[in-house]
Amino acid sequence: MSELVLNATLRPTGKQASKRIRRSGLVPGIFYSSGQQPLPIAVRPIALRPLVYTRESHVVRLMIEGHEGSYECILKDVAFDPVTDAIVHFDLYGISADRAAEFEVPVRLVGTPVGVHQQGGMLEQLMHKLTVVCKPADLPEHIDVDVSHLRIGQSVHISDLSLPGVTFKHAPDVAIAAVVSKRLAEETPAPSQATEPELVAQKGKKAEE
Repeated sequence: MSELVLNATLRPTGKQASKRIRRSGLVPGIFYSSGQQPLPIAVRPIALRPLVYTRESHVVRLMIEGHEGSYECILKDVAFDPVTDAIVHFDLYGISADRAAEFEVPVRLVGTPVGVHQQGGMLEQLMHKLTVVCKPADLPEHIDVDVSHLRIGQSVHISDLSLPGVTFKHAPDVAIAAVVSKRLAEETPAPSQATEPELVAQKGKKAEE
């Protein structure tokens, strides 16, 4: 697990206030946690980039101007402008070091499958992120999945993975990656909801105020 520090300031709420904040060059967001009132905050866009455009999981240490100490949290959601693709809103969720929480962790395929370099097949990655439950200290930056043994027609599943202190929120028979023949790959239509592995959150969510 890696940790990133995010510096923020408190901000006023409301649609007009959020518009003024964006015009000033900041991004409005919300920090919320169990048992406490949500805190409306704002940060510089460049500070969010390592959290949003990444292939790794991070725990965020949130520092709010005028507040003593810091808050451990994760990036829970992010919204983008549909035209410019700029980040327009984000949600942070507070976590506790001694309690398990739910995280999304990127998947990294390792190795070249036998079915690709010997049989002429194609490797398909079916899951780019996995949802896990663990304590922050056990959170992996990414999940390495060995695909080097796969032949055409074979796949690797959730049941093939084992990480100390980590529980997967997927059925054991869910396939993560598979090797298929090139002909089958060409005949199979592309999925309608493709994931974007370089982003922590999906685009298109309506910005919250």
